[in-house]
Amino acid sequence: MAPLLVLSISFALLLLLGRLGVRHLASWATCLRYALAAMFLLTASAHWGSRRAELVAMVPPALPSPELLVTVTGILEIAGAAALLVPRLAPWAATGLTLLLVAMFPANVHAARAGLTLGGSPVTPLVPRTLIQIVFLTATLAVAIGGRGPKRT
Repeated sequence: MAPLLVLSISFALLLLLGRLGVRHLASWATCLRYALAAMFLLTASAHWGSRRAELVAMVPPALPSPELLVTVTGILEIAGAAALLVPRLAPWAATGLTLLLVAMFPANVHAARAGLTLGGSPVTPLVPRTLIQIVFLTATLAVAIGGRGPKRT
């Protein structure tokens, strides 16, 4: 739930700053890129923190090297977040992050079905987690497809 809150709140605050006259934040696409970057940095931090073991447990048993997969996905989240901050790279980063979200979703399904915990609390049940995933995918696709914002001259 924390990633959804970070995405939503940071996007709303950045939009507000844009409306209050911060020129760099005048575009919804820029605000969304920054909010997604913040969200992915948050989710990446769990790959090495106290929640690492819980993320490793979320990897479906059919996949090899759960520790390595958690490390690689964390690195990809950081790289994607950084690339979202570079306007020319942002559509590519958003496309990659979209694919990453799709690739990691089976871990969320496995965690929900297995009744795993994250941070000491049960993982989000499958239906709400799927709806949250749709929000994340919509955001990354919005940046990938239409998030170039106004061209500077």
